[in-house]
Amino acid sequence: MNDKTSSEALTVCEVKISYRPAVKPSERPLLNNSSGIYKLLVENEVFDPSTIEYREFFKVLLLNSANRLLGITHLSEGCIDQTIVDIRHIMQAAILANATGIVLCHNHPSGNLQPSPPDDSMTENVRKACNIFSIRLTDHLIISSENYYSYADEGRL
Repeated sequence: MNDKTSSEALTVCEVKISYRPAVKPSERPLLNNSSGIYKLLVENEVFDPSTIEYREFFKVLLLNSANRLLGITHLSEGCIDQTIVDIRHIMQAAILANATGIVLCHNHPSGNLQPSPPDDSMTENVRKACNIFSIRLTDHLIISSENYYSYADEGRL
């Protein structure tokens, strides 16, 4: 039983949601297809060219309902052939950005663009989580310095 009387005030932390866009909606990149996504990733060096063949990185592109880029979040950095991805962090980023769509992106330092069984499993689990929140999993790109693999283009979403 609590010894506090009903007249004592409860002290809690305030949670405040705010959104301060730095870019006008019309100035945000439009991402309608995998080639446009890959081009954005390469031209803007979202994956550092000096480490793309050295270590695996996982990033999430956050989209609005018009497929315009709200932001990019760096989710994890791993070793030469794997990185750990926590689906809760993906969904947290999407919800906090008020995104209605996401694109998963990670590199394969080996240059082999074929998805691994863990890639397939994680993609399916993210797809299920997105469905719960009515967020579109638009694509999952596996990239190298020379090319990419798109789950959407291969009909795997």
